[in-house]
Amino acid sequence: MQTLSNDILSVTIAERGAEMQSIRDAQGHEYLWQADPKYWAKHSPTLFPIVCGLWNDTYHLDGKEYHMLRHGFASKSDFTLVAKTDHRVTFALTESEETLKVYPFHFNLSVTYRLDGNTIHVIWHVENTDRRELLFSIGGHPAFNVPGMKDGDPLDGYLRFDNPDAERLYGNTHGCITPGHHPLEMDGNVWHFTCADFDDDALIFDESQLHEVALLDRERRPVVTVGFRSPAVGIWSPTAKNAPFVCIEPWYGIHDWAEFTGDLSEKYLINRLQPGASFMSEYTIRIG
Repeated sequence: MQTLSNDILSVTIAERGAEMQSIRDAQGHEYLWQADPKYWAKHSPTLFPIVCGLWNDTYHLDGKEYHMLRHGFASKSDFTLVAKTDHRVTFALTESEETLKVYPFHFNLSVTYRLDGNTIHVIWHVENTDRRELLFSIGGHPAFNVPGMKDGDPLDGYLRFDNPDAERLYGNTHGCITPGHHPLEMDGNVWHFTCADFDDDALIFDESQLHEVALLDRERRPVVTVGFRSPAVGIWSPTAKNAPFVCIEPWYGIHDWAEFTGDLSEKYLINRLQPGASFMSEYTIRIG
């Protein structure tokens, strides 16, 4: 485990998956979901080299068929600690014999966490070390405790969107998505959510409709604000569990379209890197 801290926050990250384990303020209040397996045994996994699901857990590349489970392998991989200061830490992952069986690319992936006041910067850097074009998706999956909710309570919370006219993709088909946008019922730019809102799994907003989502308390004051420039974001809590958390997930990539069997290069929102090129982006988590 590695810890970053200042006078406002303390953030703990594990080498396994380069995954945040805790975000606490100076008073000891925990903001990150603590991975109770009764609901969901994760805190904030890194999604790579796919985001969400493939049709039949299968993709095609250059005429060959490969199989990969939901969200890829990064969250289940041991990263290497590359650099550490009091306020910044970087972890790295490269290909291995095991990853090459399901994802035949050479790559460097680094995940950096930087603590600046009440804000955590999560920085992704993907480098193509292969001799051919690298195809990938990447995303975050941080889960935050719903303010005022205790274990056993019905799910009841508020999110504020920076675009009140944003429309979600809707239509979960065996873990994949049916194209088509649908509006949300909102009070201005505030969405009141309950467990039933996740009966169709995650709410997905693509086409760069959103760049900031805030989790509010019962008085509708921001408790956690996630900022991003990714083309998509997912909002998720487990179906029919009344779990006391909600995920705000910046994504460079989403599920396959239902029944998609084309080449990986044709996948919606796939990212491309030429040999020697690199990709860098970040999202932020602001507390308070």
